[in-house]
Amino acid sequence: MTSTAGPPPTGGGSGEQRRLKLLAVTACPTGIAHTYMAAEKLAQAAESRGIDMKVETQGSIGAENVLDDNDVKHADGVIVAADKDVDLSRFAGKRVLTVGVAEGIRHPERLIEQVLSAPVHEAGAVTAASGAGGGKERSVGYKALMNGVSYMIPFVVVGGLLIAISLSLGGHTDPSGGLVIPKDSFWMDVNNIGVIGFTLMVPILSGYIAYAIGDRPALVPGMIGGWIANTGELYDSKAGAGFIGAIVTGFLAGYLVLWIKKVKVPKFAQPIMPIIVIPIVATTALGLFFIYVIGKPISWVFENLTDWLSGMTGTSAILLGAILGLMIAFDMGGPVNKTAFLFGAGLIATGNQTVMGMCAAAIPVMPLGQGLATLIRKRLYTEQERETGLAALFMGCFGISEGAIPFAAARPAQVIPANMLGGAVAGAIAGVAGVEDAVPHGGPIVAVLGAVSGVPMFFVAVVIGTVVTALTTVALVDISERRRRGEALLGTDTGKGTGTGTGTGTAGLEPALVGVGVGVPGAGAAAVVAQAAVRESAATGPTSAAPAGSPGLSPGSADESEAGDSPAEVLSGYLTERTVKVRLDAADKESAIREMAELLAGTGKVVDVDELVATALRREAQGTTGLGEEIAIPHAKTDAVTAPVVGFARSVQGVEWDSLDGTKARLVFMIAVPEAAAGDEHLRILSLLSRKLMDAGFRERLLAAPDESAVLGVLREVG
Repeated sequence: MTSTAGPPPTGGGSGEQRRLKLLAVTACPTGIAHTYMAAEKLAQAAESRGIDMKVETQGSIGAENVLDDNDVKHADGVIVAADKDVDLSRFAGKRVLTVGVAEGIRHPERLIEQVLSAPVHEAGAVTAASGAGGGKERSVGYKALMNGVSYMIPFVVVGGLLIAISLSLGGHTDPSGGLVIPKDSFWMDVNNIGVIGFTLMVPILSGYIAYAIGDRPALVPGMIGGWIANTGELYDSKAGAGFIGAIVTGFLAGYLVLWIKKVKVPKFAQPIMPIIVIPIVATTALGLFFIYVIGKPISWVFENLTDWLSGMTGTSAILLGAILGLMIAFDMGGPVNKTAFLFGAGLIATGNQTVMGMCAAAIPVMPLGQGLATLIRKRLYTEQERETGLAALFMGCFGISEGAIPFAAARPAQVIPANMLGGAVAGAIAGVAGVEDAVPHGGPIVAVLGAVSGVPMFFVAVVIGTVVTALTTVALVDISERRRRGEALLGTDTGKGTGTGTGTGTAGLEPALVGVGVGVPGAGAAAVVAQAAVRESAATGPTSAAPAGSPGLSPGSADESEAGDSPAEVLSGYLTERTVKVRLDAADKESAIREMAELLAGTGKVVDVDELVATALRREAQGTTGLGEEIAIPHAKTDAVTAPVVGFARSVQGVEWDSLDGTKARLVFMIAVPEAAAGDEHLRILSLLSRKLMDAGFRERLLAAPDESAVLGVLREVG
């Protein structure tokens, strides 16, 4: 912590001038490297200027080094370098500068200068990113939407899985009631709990979208607005507006609260504004607006779609099936979906079961397709999305289309068209094949329980529709990600080699290991790789010694390495002369990773080189592991290796690694850890390695070492 001359002293201090005190908060959506890199750079810049600075990091393992009330009380300013929503209410009365996290990495000195003249954050206000900072944040709309989705996902998963379990273990087919569970049974209670989770899903989505925009006063109107949107009876509709209605109410509530906050009120009324006046006014206004203005068109759409579908009875089965599939897949529980479903269910009583057969084939396509997409192109999805994908697959088998809602809410432009295409294909195939469904339910479960005739073609329709949805989703998301990464790399190239780029392209890149933060304070960009590793591993024991029984670590090897008795090993024997190469031949990243994997294979600890390479490349697709200062640390957590192993290679010309500072990687370390050891070992290895990489002299010695033996001699300094 440090300080300088500048603004007036902020506290007393035995006759000496008080040092300037600044606070900072860093955060990025994935909570890995950028969070800690920005924290490290800001701390270094403050220290070099004699300024006290405390930095709170909001990473994947939660908030660390949390700013308390005393910190805020004595602060002269607050820098918020974040690409996700950060609660600013605790900084009321302080100068607050809000920028993208990339700005904290690229221009920390500039931010320290600018925060001293930043506007004072007022109680109840929402501060936007400062244009002066030049940092490119995700848009407010994007961050608000993702905030809502992240809070909604647990409700979808828990509610959906409980409903699916209750149906599979306690349900049976009933021609008059579909797939039913006996009343007053244990499984009906489980089902009811799941239904509550699903019921809360929509208002949660709406509420937390609103919260991200308008802060706490927007939470209540957002949630109540979402509930109203999902309750069609309130505006004379047989179906609610579903998740699409929730998105609408969330944004309306958030921006309505922002508008109300701008209204000038007497000083005596200000304390009750955020807890009484704003929530009541916003909730009432939004609720009535939805019921009387938005709800009427939804009811009109429902009624007219039903009449239109009734007029299509008897037309081409392929056309009708495709249209029903499109409608089922569009809003997953919304008015369009419900129109198609109730149309098919209503015809069962008349003896026409083919329409319900078309709907039943389309119903599971969305969750099954989205779940399959997360499996066939894992690199496009976060860990949370992949876990949600597995749950969606399970829900799809039981005809719970809502399992795809988190994906549609997060990427509507890519997911909804893919869902509709797959649903249309499934509905058309079921229609032309004459598939029938005797109960108002869908998904493979109804076929397994004997409610479907034409079972083989039913499954053909579901499988083809699922594959179409998955492939279309992957293609559209991949195109979107490539376009975004292309823009990001262009922004990075602008500042290549200078460290003074615009910062517009780096926010999407993640130059660190998945799930790992970074090391102890020090100089150099590589320092940031170990900070979270040190913090996390500190809870389990010293980072300088491997736990007893660690995979791949022979008894006593750690002691021998650290005592200097084993001249051919470092990092507890994980890196040996066998895994050192003084000249890396590869000219590009992928070739370099393969060459490093083949180098590690020489130890006998790699059972599948191709899988090791594929895992490392999937990690690179999530964000570069080029740390800057000519360092790259590709890594893989995979059972393609039987024990932890580390390799090092040196490139004469350097390999383009999309590093944050634009430098080519000349010092390349590769870490491979089996899944069973990944929890602790990659953190320990990373903390040991990255602490030493902060030393510029150490890096120079690595570059100058003439052969493998000399390189290993330098690497022995790691410990």
